[in-house]
Amino acid sequence: MQLTEIQLEQIREQIRRVKAFGNPFYVERFKNIKPEDIKNQEDFENLVPFVTKQELRDAYPLGLATVREEEIVRIHSSSGTTGAPVVIPYTKKDVDDWATMFARCYELAGITNKDRIQITPGYGLWTAGIGFQAGCEKLGAMAVPMGPGNTEKQLQMMQDLKSTVICATSSYALLLAEEVEKRGLKDKIALKKGVIGSERWGEKMRKRIQGILGIELYDIYGLTECYGPGIGINCVGEDAINIFDDFIYIEILDPLTGKAVKEGEIGEITLTTLVKEGAPLFRFRTHDLAAFVTEPSPSHSKYPRITQILGRSDDMVKVKGNIIFPSTIEDVIKSVPGTSSEYRAVIEHAEGKDKMTLFVEVEGGTDRTEVSLAIAYNFKQKYNMTPEVKVVGEGELPRSEKKTKRIEDKRFE
Repeated sequence: MQLTEIQLEQIREQIRRVKAFGNPFYVERFKNIKPEDIKNQEDFENLVPFVTKQELRDAYPLGLATVREEEIVRIHSSSGTTGAPVVIPYTKKDVDDWATMFARCYELAGITNKDRIQITPGYGLWTAGIGFQAGCEKLGAMAVPMGPGNTEKQLQMMQDLKSTVICATSSYALLLAEEVEKRGLKDKIALKKGVIGSERWGEKMRKRIQGILGIELYDIYGLTECYGPGIGINCVGEDAINIFDDFIYIEILDPLTGKAVKEGEIGEITLTTLVKEGAPLFRFRTHDLAAFVTEPSPSHSKYPRITQILGRSDDMVKVKGNIIFPSTIEDVIKSVPGTSSEYRAVIEHAEGKDKMTLFVEVEGGTDRTEVSLAIAYNFKQKYNMTPEVKVVGEGELPRSEKKTKRIEDKRFE
């Protein structure tokens, strides 16, 4: 995606500001770079270094701050499950900009100030719940700030308050949908739309949630390091996700070379914040995989558009010489009638070789032997390997109120 002159000047101004502030993290990164040397796209790509999540972790706790402490009104943090957490400071303007983007997301999904938005993602250091709420309030809609869990209370409030929008991870949206179906509540709720984020989800899951609840579903995109969820969403009737390029500059790069992929090819999303004050990002490698959508937008969107998130480069596993992503498995499962959206893959090393066991749910009345043979055969045809397939009934695999880990690699435990 080509940088505009406005975006180039915003980046130059960000570099001037962080160098002048004297934050060691940024001073070291830009010690040999003069903002005026970044005259065009090529200069940006050659001069501005990437930043990785590990480098952000190394700046813990407040080593990323580029404003005086009295200007920091909030911090958010990643989970830190694989190391020190990343702590991101926000100024008042950062918080307001995030709310503006989030309200824009709701608007692109056709949500108005007449809607009642039930918010199930978590509140606290994580960016999710509070972002959904701030955008809701900016829009002028009614927020129902439930937070995660307590499914009984979620369903009760959904009925009593006539919530029209549900915000959730795809895993929790599925859990709620299945509970609505199990309890026969479909005619007692008023849901029309769902805004889903924080994890990749496949077409099978999408169709299952839609089929049970009868609602429109929207993919919201974002990450803690870069404001949070709300930097992009798809429009009504479209799959492509709009990225708000007045706040964010997006590149899609080859994960190995760091060079831009050809238009329409899959690569790693890399983000630069254009106006963020508390902790600006320059070419942050997200590990999320997507491709630019080059076809014209039916709704005439003015924003650059990407595909739904196809996976993560760090979700990739190699089994018997084959590269496997969650999308690889979903591609096979969706081709077999009778399967549900839910699966788990367990990879182990036993008796001198790698083995993948694939647990797959099927709908009631489905011939399990037929499904097992079809999945194993299709996997062999497409990816030249045969997993052991274990078929279970719908609802037997564990459900999650947060993100669901679908591939478990036990080879290095």
